[in-house]
Amino acid sequence: MAQTIMVQGTASHVGKSVITSALSRILVHDGYRVAPFKSQNMALNSYVTKGGGEIGRAQAVQAEAAKVEATVDMNPILLKPKEDTTAQVIIHGQVQQNMTAKEYFNEQQVALTAVQESLARLKQEFEVVVIEGAGSPAEVNLREYDLVNMKIAKLAQAPVILVADIDRGGVFASIVGTLELLTAEERERIEGIIINKFRGQKSRLEPGLDYIEEETGIPILGVIPYFDDFKIPEEDAIASSEQGSAEYELDIAVINLPHISNFTDFAALAQVPETRVRYVAPQEDLEEPDLIILPGTKNTIEDLECLYQTGVAQQIIELAQAEVPVVGICGGYQMLGRMIYDPYSVETEQGQIEGLGLLDIETTLAAEKITAQVQAEIKAEQIFAVKQDSISGYEIHMGHTRHGVEVEELFTITQRSDESVSVADGASNKAGTIWGTYLHGIFDNDSLRREFINQLRVSKGLAPLVEDEFVVEKEREQAYQKLADLVRDNLDMELLYQIISI
Repeated sequence: MAQTIMVQGTASHVGKSVITSALSRILVHDGYRVAPFKSQNMALNSYVTKGGGEIGRAQAVQAEAAKVEATVDMNPILLKPKEDTTAQVIIHGQVQQNMTAKEYFNEQQVALTAVQESLARLKQEFEVVVIEGAGSPAEVNLREYDLVNMKIAKLAQAPVILVADIDRGGVFASIVGTLELLTAEERERIEGIIINKFRGQKSRLEPGLDYIEEETGIPILGVIPYFDDFKIPEEDAIASSEQGSAEYELDIAVINLPHISNFTDFAALAQVPETRVRYVAPQEDLEEPDLIILPGTKNTIEDLECLYQTGVAQQIIELAQAEVPVVGICGGYQMLGRMIYDPYSVETEQGQIEGLGLLDIETTLAAEKITAQVQAEIKAEQIFAVKQDSISGYEIHMGHTRHGVEVEELFTITQRSDESVSVADGASNKAGTIWGTYLHGIFDNDSLRREFINQLRVSKGLAPLVEDEFVVEKEREQAYQKLADLVRDNLDMELLYQIISI
């Protein structure tokens, strides 16, 4: 039976996901079989497992750090917000239904049973389970409905490490305040504190560290320096509106839709040399980009309405007419077409909406979601003149798209999960300047991304990039290792192992 350790935080975005990844990689390097676990995740960045189940992207990243295949047991409950009070509920990788918060809270026993089943399987299969909490355990208004913090620590019999972010200020108050709001039983579970994202000389922090240990009786496990020389994907927030090179030759504008999802699709583009990736809110001016990307969204119709209302739709159309390339991924692909139909009220009661009319396609939203890892062959060689036989990606969509005569097929899906298929995916205009696909993660294919970027560069009179400029898998592996080394060097590892009891 596996040992457990849980990472909770004084607030959202303090670095729980990254610390969980770091501990997973450290423990793997020290010879243990490790699984990450987050009982309930509310996120629009999701991932599809080999078995076709949908989980939070953060747990897929943590599994990669732990050098294991991601499974639905690592995130048994995924909540994908649709509106302020409604979310799509996914249990063990499969869509159940859309629920309001009240409806979901009334079904807590179903969710808790799923969490118990997944945790039990992981504890049987692995030697250590590293558990991530959510938000803060001090949210007293949600204690009764807790499915992700102290109730899970108790269920898993896990000691808790509390993470606090010093970069945002008020770190000592956040630690003491969090502990004060916990019950005596909950507080006893916290066996170490990590102060994260520290800039400066640690000696200047010592009086505060001494105060925390004396005031709370809980040891400081470590102080982790702020880092920005490598990237680890975090939970569900775009770190900044602008990413990539400060001095750039290519300017990529990603439309930051109100319900944007899976924006991790573009992380690799931000790593390309001399390339800037801007996330442009609908109320902002697109300016003069070299490429426009319409990303995935949890609500295609409402987000398209937003583009019309703010005037961004007209900007995109005019730039496309001026031969600025436009790319759509998943919901963004649907927006590029002539019409979107919603006969089953999957997203709204509206029924239908006109698309941007940039591609000769029409989409009907379906009640059933397609989720699968895929392999695909490239058909549009005028866009992707690559040297590889196939590309990989994953599907997460509830729409079926019909092609008209004015578009060409982009890819042919040859494998969905373990099944051999032959399914057309994506479409491009005849010139190859406007295209879309349902496949997430396509820019993680190094040859495809490089050839596409090089076409953009050549069209601007720039020299193409060399083949070994940036390799996604190599870059990720280096980032996990740098993270593990950084955290190991700044933690009391002896105390950590005492806490985990290994």
